[in-house]
Amino acid sequence: MNEFKPKLLKEIVTMKMPFGRFEGYILADLPVSYLEWFKRKEFPKGKLGVLMETVYEIKLNGLEELIWKLKKLHS
Repeated sequence: MNEFKPKLLKEIVTMKMPFGRFEGYILADLPVSYLEWFKRKEFPKGKLGVLMETVYEIKLNGLEELIWKLKKLHS
């Protein structure tokens, strides 16, 4: 995974998925199963992929409380 950047955390709770089955969902709200599918196939290139992989790692490691707190700060 790429080097951690605090700005990514704000973006995962504000940026919306631009395509696919969950188009329009905030990235932080994407289901783990969807993120796992991308992990197996390959995350998109660029910023979107980095953000999605960050969400995946947060959820995989049981740190969703971090997402909830960030969503409250940026809502």
